[in-house]
Amino acid sequence: MKKHHVFNLIILDESGSMEAIKAATLNGFNEVVQTIQGAQEQFYDQAHTVTLVTFNGLGIKTLLANQPVDKLTILDAARYVPAATTPLHDALGQSLLRLQWLTERETDYTVLVTILTDGEENASREFSAPQVRAMIGRLRRKNWSFTYMGANHDVERVAASLDISTSVRFEADERGVKTVFEAERKGRMAFYEKRSRGLSSQEAEEDYYKQP
Repeated sequence: MKKHHVFNLIILDESGSMEAIKAATLNGFNEVVQTIQGAQEQFYDQAHTVTLVTFNGLGIKTLLANQPVDKLTILDAARYVPAATTPLHDALGQSLLRLQWLTERETDYTVLVTILTDGEENASREFSAPQVRAMIGRLRRKNWSFTYMGANHDVERVAASLDISTSVRFEADERGVKTVFEAERKGRMAFYEKRSRGLSSQEAEEDYYKQP
């Protein structure tokens, strides 16, 4: 049986300010990976892959490129080294264009994009906010959903400026990161379950960060 392909794209801030919450962020990401692996086992109609992109002023790195969940390895401190500035728009623009290319021939698929940053854009050179907003608006009409986790800035305003309606603010400390990743995992599982029942991406995204 051909399965519904779920593309999980995680765009993770690796700027210098993330150093203070590095350990908690690594733990949170690795628990999200376990959640995705569990979802594939629970929802037999779905096949999941994961793309992980980290970004800072030194570069935008694709650490996982559409990898099947059963072949994933954990993210460790050697591969996640916070430094420099926050080119959020460039990370989004580049990542979305690459994944859009992968989905062009797909007919039965979902893309769930998760963004985590502890600060605002301050270093992009290739993509502007209006360009990224237009791209996200277009993709949201094609079974793409976007969630935004942010700290130390006006999260709702920034998310709205990018045409992202699902956002949550967290405190940039160990407890805050742990709490927001717990909410993220619950929202993710609820999202997968709703999609498995046939709800649209927009319907599945509702109340993402408000699961009991």
